[in-house]
Amino acid sequence: MEHNKDRLSIKAAKLYYESNYGQQKIADELQVSRPTVSRLLQYAKDQGYVQITIVDPLENNVNLEHELQKKYNLEDVAVVFSPLDSSEEILKAITIKGAEYVQDTVQNGDIIGVSWGHTLYRLAQRLEHQQTKNVQVVQLKGGLSHSQTNTYAYEVVDLFSEAFNTVGRFLPLPVMVDTVELKKLIKQDRHIKAILDLGKQANIAVFTVGTVKDDALLFRLGYIDEAERKILKKSAVGDLCSHFYDAQGEICDQELDARTLGIELADLKDKDKRILVAGSRRKLAAIRAALIGGYANILITDQFTAKALLEELE
Repeated sequence: MEHNKDRLSIKAAKLYYESNYGQQKIADELQVSRPTVSRLLQYAKDQGYVQITIVDPLENNVNLEHELQKKYNLEDVAVVFSPLDSSEEILKAITIKGAEYVQDTVQNGDIIGVSWGHTLYRLAQRLEHQQTKNVQVVQLKGGLSHSQTNTYAYEVVDLFSEAFNTVGRFLPLPVMVDTVELKKLIKQDRHIKAILDLGKQANIAVFTVGTVKDDALLFRLGYIDEAERKILKKSAVGDLCSHFYDAQGEICDQELDARTLGIELADLKDKDKRILVAGSRRKLAAIRAALIGGYANILITDQFTAKALLEELE
């Protein structure tokens, strides 16, 4: 009798957990009453025939956060759950969290410096209106381009400004100019100097990193010629605020860097909150090098990127 009960409970459990049958359908299938099915399912669990394991991705992410903080000497890390290891799903997850983190961080009187690009635009779209006072938003690098590719430079500043009840300060310039001498002349203009100085004074910076792949945003904007691109693809792993750096986070093209209009990476390091929002395997090398270089003290990423960042380099 007990043997038959065992077999019947296992059959009921398989129909319920593997075939997704409802209890009434199982009752009809086994020709027993519905209460009997309920008792059989409980019996299967009590006997250990059914073992339920709950996988909590957030619990594992907390461990990843602690490990990343320790390895890269970070002030804070938020590892968010992405259902798939795909650029779009990761982008969605990290920008939702990024917007929440920025909203929780900004206080009255803060100066927020922002970069531009698709990631920052998606984050800015998710910001909700905050009842803050005397907050300033400033663009950290020039955003004008003759290319048809949108940098979202205007939209990012505008959306941040709307969220924090202020009027944004734009840097109405290309991010790179043709000569170092031209950059020096531009910086002498008192209006431009005022915006650049405000960027230096910002106590919060929100940014992402770019790659040196063929489809990288900076490569599509027309600032960099083919010869420069080939050099960068050999020496650089990514860019931050349009400054290209190598695997150790060091600037890798001094001449090109000297023609870049915006915040210097040395000034970026002085900020209280340096929030890097980035994820995906295509950006892995750029993220790792930015962390090695100490440019961010707060990282918002996904669990796939977090695990890869903790792996030792070959």
